[in-house]
Amino acid sequence: MVPLDYRTPEGRRRRFRPIPVRMLVPNVITLLAICAGLTAIRLAVEGKMEWAVAAIVFAAVLDGVDGRVARLIKGQSKFGAELDSLADFVNFGVVPGLILYFWQLHELGNGGWIAAMVFAISGGLRLARFNATMDDPNKPAYAANYFTGVPAPAGAVTALLPLYLAFLGVAKPPATLTAAYTLLIAFLMVSRLPVFSGKQVRMRVPPEMVLPVFVSVIFFIAILVGYPWHVLSVGSVLYLASLPLGWKSYKDQERAAAVQAAPAAEADVTGTASDFAAPASETPPDERPERLH
Repeated sequence: MVPLDYRTPEGRRRRFRPIPVRMLVPNVITLLAICAGLTAIRLAVEGKMEWAVAAIVFAAVLDGVDGRVARLIKGQSKFGAELDSLADFVNFGVVPGLILYFWQLHELGNGGWIAAMVFAISGGLRLARFNATMDDPNKPAYAANYFTGVPAPAGAVTALLPLYLAFLGVAKPPATLTAAYTLLIAFLMVSRLPVFSGKQVRMRVPPEMVLPVFVSVIFFIAILVGYPWHVLSVGSVLYLASLPLGWKSYKDQERAAAVQAAPAAEADVTGTASDFAAPASETPPDERPERLH
């Protein structure tokens, strides 16, 4: 075998360029989220449901951080986007379904397993549709403010609402009700329901509001750590209650865009019709022969 000479053009083409560290940081955060999700499965198998749910919530926090860190340090990459989709499917599709199955759905036998499996598959389909339509050129401008269907992290957190209530001492609901609720969240993930994303919300804070924002964030973290199941229960209920508001907001913007587009379309039609119409001021020439004298 002839050794490769890196001084030749062929050798230089085979070498890999060094990867900046800023490209690795978001991927490391995503891998930590996958580790948290896989650990949640182990904790659920061992019966440590509270710690399993905490691991999923931690994975959701990391999922919200990695993308923002990547944009902040300009560390986006196609590899990172694919890895993030894989992590979302595992953490927010497979893991919540298994936790619900180990917690209560196993009481229904095959029916409970079907509910857990449908939830996991719905999470995968939701992510596949998101990746396929992310660069859709026909998407209207206002649609960038909305997700199509409930996003996978929010679906996972809201699907675990029966566990939050059980941790607060509320009586465990019937297994059939838990299965129906699981299927409802799965349906919301694969539906065409417009859900407000908040991605276009301006993140700049006025100087006079910096300290109040710091205090609010610290207060929220303290409340979440001190009363996690209360916060997650109230947050899940409020999120589900806000879904009709997102749909109404989307329809309002859709109607407003249609009203703005109507005059432009009418003007185009009028202009096209006038191009084909004969000028009114011109009279057709008289093609009759002149009269003989």
